[in-house]
Amino acid sequence: MAQRLHLVFGGELSDPTTKIFKDVNAIDLVGIYPDYASAFDAWKAKAHSSVDNAHMRYFIAHLHRLRDEEQAAGPTEELG
Repeated sequence: MAQRLHLVFGGELSDPTTKIFKDVNAIDLVGIYPDYASAFDAWKAKAHSSVDNAHMRYFIAHLHRLRDEEQAAGPTEELG
């Protein structure tokens, strides 16, 4: 069974009604977590710490959904 990794990241958005970061180089990579509960706790802490800035948003990305180990490799994975 594959690990169900989750990435927590965030930063300042150019407009709070979108999901476009103001400065991609300033994205805060909080960390990678082994389960959703741990990722949620990290997300919640970062989201609460930035509550005074309406442009700040944090997200949880489900890394395990990006790659299914049972599927054949895509063409970009075979380069190199």
